[in-house]
Amino acid sequence: MKEKADIGLVGLAVMGENLVLNMESKGFTVAVYNRTTQKVDEFVNGRGKDKNIIGTRSLQELVDSLERPRKIMLMVKAGGPVDDFIGQIMPYLEKGDVIIDGGNSHFPDTNRRTAYLESKGFLYIGTGVSGGEEGALKGPSIMPGGSKAAWPLVKDIFQNIAAKVDDGTPCCDWVGEDGAGHFVKMVHNGIEYGDMQLICEAYQIMKDMLGMSAGEMHEVFKAWNEGELDSYLIEITRDILGYKDEDGEPMVDKILDTAGQKGTGKWTGIIALDLGVPLTLIGESVFSRCLSSQKDERVEASKILNGPEISFSADKVAFIEDLRQALYASKMVSYAQGYVLMREAAREYGWDLNYGGIALMWRGGCIIRSVFLTKIKEAFDRDPGLKNLLLDSFFKNTIDRAQESWRKVVASAALNGIPVPALGSALAYYDGYRCERLPANLLQAQRDYFGAHTYERTDKPRGMFFHTNWTGRGGTTASSTYNV
Repeated sequence: MKEKADIGLVGLAVMGENLVLNMESKGFTVAVYNRTTQKVDEFVNGRGKDKNIIGTRSLQELVDSLERPRKIMLMVKAGGPVDDFIGQIMPYLEKGDVIIDGGNSHFPDTNRRTAYLESKGFLYIGTGVSGGEEGALKGPSIMPGGSKAAWPLVKDIFQNIAAKVDDGTPCCDWVGEDGAGHFVKMVHNGIEYGDMQLICEAYQIMKDMLGMSAGEMHEVFKAWNEGELDSYLIEITRDILGYKDEDGEPMVDKILDTAGQKGTGKWTGIIALDLGVPLTLIGESVFSRCLSSQKDERVEASKILNGPEISFSADKVAFIEDLRQALYASKMVSYAQGYVLMREAAREYGWDLNYGGIALMWRGGCIIRSVFLTKIKEAFDRDPGLKNLLLDSFFKNTIDRAQESWRKVVASAALNGIPVPALGSALAYYDGYRCERLPANLLQAQRDYFGAHTYERTDKPRGMFFHTNWTGRGGTTASSTYNV
């Protein structure tokens, strides 16, 4: 074992332990520390036994065990704990040392921490790490941002432990300065919310409208995973639907229908509102989890509120194909919205994001990994300035083919009283985006009527604003024009 470690890691929970084992398996010596030092002893004498792992029992001992410039990765709970550990570690560091936050931190916190640590002479990286327990051990998707000068110091470690695509390219590259890495990870998680909700809506349609058993749905998802929808989430859905409890009954039917969340989807929706980006599908996915949590109220409401009787008499096999196409088209909308959000954030925060490269980073290791991501990379290769993925020829042609099926599925779900907020909002966004003239002219007239908020005219140059005295009782004074 080397006398000094290549990198240190704080926080030996599931992700931390597995990242350490991943790093060690790639030839790196890792020093570890955990606030509960018993955890350090259990790890180095258990899963880490006889490996190039140095157990330490204080932060000073951790720092002293590292090669210079020191690199310390925090795998602790986002928020206050990250700031606490930064404050505790800083007194032992020297200028040029690097602190890495590998948790799900909110990107404004990473902006703040980068500026603060750089002002003290240190370097800081805020990096998204996606892939769960298995990804951490075998190769996650890693999305680093922060102090650009820190990237060469950690590049070899990060790209060695990251997942690799078929040609060996690592699913890790520099994303951008400040909080860019954590922002991209946040959008990844928002898209993950959307993918999961779309799959759940397809599941509910098959279960409640088509009357399919878990075993039958298992076969459908198995087939879907061998085509265009090939992805990690489709794959695990296939496995879940095929899993039986000890009594031989499907496990999925015994799980309470109330979903949890850790906040990244909510953050994605909030920043989309701040930047004025219509992130409708991901927003509906977050709200669907909120609605699921109101289990007791829903049970009560189900006894009071009425809806249509479910009735399906069409060709089941044909409708399952319609559902597949609706799911694929809606997935395209979700990613299109996520990429528009990243584009607007790059403009707002001065980041130079490589959109095709981001798709490549998501191609392996992460929760939303799928064959589909290659199509996003190809779209940005064709047009690096692409404003919206829906305008790319592949996406346009695919949705053209799927439109009839997509509309049939959403309409059938509505007629049968089955909620499909993600499938429906995806279609509404598509129709709104392709609509040359929306009813916002009436909306703006309403705003001008009650608040003198002014409007632009179709027969005048953009940027000229007008006010009408709609009632004859108002004056000519107009409100100032601004967008929040």
